[in-house]
Amino acid sequence: MDRGILVAGVGNVFLGDDGFGVAVVDRLRAELLPPDVEVLDVGVRGVHLAYQLLDGYRALVLVDATARGGAPGTVYLIEPADGPVEPVAEAVLDGHRMGPDAVLGLLATLSAGTGGQPPDQVLVVGCEPQSLDEGIGLSEPVAAAVGQAVQVVRRLVEELHQKGPRERRTTPC
Repeated sequence: MDRGILVAGVGNVFLGDDGFGVAVVDRLRAELLPPDVEVLDVGVRGVHLAYQLLDGYRALVLVDATARGGAPGTVYLIEPADGPVEPVAEAVLDGHRMGPDAVLGLLATLSAGTGGQPPDQVLVVGCEPQSLDEGIGLSEPVAAAVGQAVQVVRRLVEELHQKGPRERRTTPC
């Protein structure tokens, strides 16, 4: 069953800029998106996301705070490396600290065990955090990047909806 495209915001809103993904999907909910696009606030429920992905999405767009060494507020578009994702060891699973790599690793494990199909394409829209310290609210540069990330996700969704797979990118947007 092809349920289309899932846009999932991940992160912990109690750790400052880690709430970036949640802020972006909150804003996306007010946007008019194609009918085959589902927007989900996953928060810290990475295990839930991995199980949901077994439902047959053809594409996943994860939105998360992503430290890559740039200036705080830099928005990135990342496509995970080609090839199979390695299953994760049970000891690595922590439902409150699962980043995109751990979610995809768990998805590989679950897919192998259930015969489910992971998405054909996975993209990550990330933002360089300024602070991941305890506290509610995004820093100024990360809050300012939410609008740009919404536009990047909208563009990706339109491209995925109309054209299918896109070229690999790992550069600032």
